[in-house]
Amino acid sequence: GEIGANLGAIQNTMSAHLKVLDHAGLVRAERSGRTIRYVADMTGFRDLLAYLMEDCCNGAPELCQPVIQAVTCKC
Repeated sequence: GEIGANLGAIQNTMSAHLKVLDHAGLVRAERSGRTIRYVADMTGFRDLLAYLMEDCCNGAPELCQPVIQAVTCKC
């Protein structure tokens, strides 16, 4: 409810979007009683960013290598 209220989205719409993000591995749902809290899955975001950058720079991914290594770091 809090995310939807801040974005001006109705609860059903927000729930559907968060469920898609959960299935994509970009957020995690944590249930606490009747409340479901969604938290960002930073590993999922790093993996997505690395995937998107692998074929960047007009076929010269070595130009993006420093950024790819920074976002795929397991630190």
